[in-house]
Amino acid sequence: MRRALALIVLSIAVLVVDLRTDALDPLRSSIMRAAYPLLWVAEQPAHTHRFFEFLALRADELDAYEQLQRTHLRLLGRVQRIEALEAENRRLRALLSSTDVLEARALVAEVLAASQDPYQQRLTLNRGSLHGVYRGQAVIDARGVLGQIVQVHRQTASALLITDPDHGIPVEVNRTGLQTIAVGRGDGQALSLPYLPGNADIQVDDLLVSSSLGGRFPSGYPVARVLELRYEPGDSFMEAIALPEARVNQSRQVLLLWNDDARPASNDDATTNPSTKPVNSAEDAGAPAPPPAENASGDATEDGAPAGDSP
Repeated sequence: MRRALALIVLSIAVLVVDLRTDALDPLRSSIMRAAYPLLWVAEQPAHTHRFFEFLALRADELDAYEQLQRTHLRLLGRVQRIEALEAENRRLRALLSSTDVLEARALVAEVLAASQDPYQQRLTLNRGSLHGVYRGQAVIDARGVLGQIVQVHRQTASALLITDPDHGIPVEVNRTGLQTIAVGRGDGQALSLPYLPGNADIQVDDLLVSSSLGGRFPSGYPVARVLELRYEPGDSFMEAIALPEARVNQSRQVLLLWNDDARPASNDDATTNPSTKPVNSAEDAGAPAPPPAENASGDATEDGAPAGDSP
């Protein structure tokens, strides 16, 4: 009891002295220096806890950052895809709008492959007889006539480009109405008009449009624009060189046109006789065929021979 009372009295005396004087400051400093290791040890659990919280937060932030990076890359990929789709949509709109005025029946087709043979310029399309495609069908892009179908299979078809040397298309000069034949030069870039009279009314930069002669191509579609006229004095004919309006070997989508005035060729013929060539002469382009013969009842036979029993 006495010890406790003595300690209480001593504590009160120390407090009074500490409040009124600075005599105990050296003692306080010594005690604090001696107790600092104990204080440091006592604070370590809290520091350790905060350190692990920081590590956990850092890991969460890193995960969130990586997630944002992945999301950013996915969004960039979508943006690029959207840009590609927008470009494709513009091309498709241009293709479809190219037939708005003429109100022609058309089918969009994708170009699967382009022939690399300079002597045989063809496109492979992802449409075939299953989609109603027929041999001789006109193929265009957003700018003009590309060619025509020469082979048809069930789900694919082959189109011969107008620049192929085996291709010919009846055209007319848009300015004057002069009609002639444009054939491919085989260089993949130009067409030739070799059947022009020496006094033909044709000029450089004249637009050539498709003609309905022969009933294969619908009329009025841009084909080419005259680049050069070649005429030797004294010759009866002159030649015109024209550049196609269509983007030959540059189109990803094309249009297949139905010509109501044309009789579709047999697709079986297209697959069994792939060497059949398109229009490439004035006779093929529009020369009238001889009228079929008639039997006694006035009915025409298929080959012009009189109907009756075969011998």
